[in-house]
Amino acid sequence: MLHRRQLMLLAACGGLVATAGTGWLLWRQNASRAAADIDDVCIVAPTFAFDPASGLAPTAPREVPATARCPVCGMFPARNRRWAAQVIFSDGAVQYLDSPLSLFHYLQRVERYTPGRVAADIAAVYVSDQATGQWLDADQAIYVHGSALQGPMRAGNLPAYAAQADALALVSVRGGVLTSAAALRQALPADLQTLAPHAHPGN
Repeated sequence: MLHRRQLMLLAACGGLVATAGTGWLLWRQNASRAAADIDDVCIVAPTFAFDPASGLAPTAPREVPATARCPVCGMFPARNRRWAAQVIFSDGAVQYLDSPLSLFHYLQRVERYTPGRVAADIAAVYVSDQATGQWLDADQAIYVHGSALQGPMRAGNLPAYAAQADALALVSVRGGVLTSAAALRQALPADLQTLAPHAHPGN
């Protein structure tokens, strides 16, 4: 009789273990699906309209609003102001980006990141001088590629400078090489091609 009770107890325990195991597997599958759903979320960062009451010219650079999102990576450019960039369209609307790296990804496929806009609509492009925080024409800036300086995306952020001396000072301490907007517009270096993490439909 005791042997029979032991067998029944073992069978019951086995059933509990099997049920718990099945439940754990279902939880893992649901958790994996939830993570995949999060990865599939697409951040659509709207442009900011020009404010005539600002006293600025329609194509002049503006300060980054705290609520602005980078259309390339989804980050908030205002949180790392000296890395920020902005693109101003012919109607005065502006798109803010978290770094020069995101800027050059954006310029390659404007219509992908801002539906309804094309590169021909762009009237001005600015980056922040890493040394002073001042806005400067992105096409006139000097960029450093491959330095150890970490920005919003940790590496590969292409810090921008107005003065070559400031760019060379970074290179002497953190490494890297100088490059230009013309070179970056033509083609991003191979190691920067995959550093725009935010997925969009059609990637």
